[in-house]
Amino acid sequence: MSLEIIFEDEYLLCVTKPNNVLTHHAFHSRNVADEDSLLQIIQKERGLKVYPVHRLDRKTSGIMMLAKETRFVSKFQELFTNKEIQKTYFGIVRGFSPETRTIDSPVKGRDGKIHKEALTELKTLETVLLNIPVKPYDSSRYSFVELAPKTGRMHQLRVHTNKISHPLIGDSKYGDKNHNVMFDENFGCKNLFLHAGKLEFINPFTSEKTILKATFPKDWIALFEKFSWRNPLI
Repeated sequence: MSLEIIFEDEYLLCVTKPNNVLTHHAFHSRNVADEDSLLQIIQKERGLKVYPVHRLDRKTSGIMMLAKETRFVSKFQELFTNKEIQKTYFGIVRGFSPETRTIDSPVKGRDGKIHKEALTELKTLETVLLNIPVKPYDSSRYSFVELAPKTGRMHQLRVHTNKISHPLIGDSKYGDKNHNVMFDENFGCKNLFLHAGKLEFINPFTSEKTILKATFPKDWIALFEKFSWRNPLI
């Protein structure tokens, strides 16, 4: 697997994480021998030991920021904690989503018990109506959306899109099984359609404004062509 390097300087390495790749293995994980994590892939390809600045779900593709030394991590993490970084995700969801929507439903924390405040801004970029039946309807509708999370809760975007009845395609936990099956059978798409596409921030070490973009995976590009949707990252 050859990783796309988005940005690199003496402090930071930014890559595009593919779908279904763990950032790193949990301590004593049983899967260590079965699959390489993102950190292991970087070690093999670049000979670099790097340290994740933030989280990205296994099934989500897109930008990962990795510090080159442990002492750099906290400075970059402060960007997220202090909301000094602008995150832009993209998703494909079921149905015709609203033109814009602020979603502010609480989301369970990592302990799975306490709900915490969460805020997401949604904007619909494109829609498509397909003459492909998905029960109980004779046709199917989908939207290409831009998602800007203002908080960083676990599975926030997956939960929030489901909350407004427009779940992400390919989401086995919060999504719609019938529509997931349709995408698999008709387009050969099994992955979660959630992509961390863009990050904007001021580098705390160089004071330079940094705008990072991660190209979409191949299955997204194929759908853009099929549905005549514009690629916002070009």
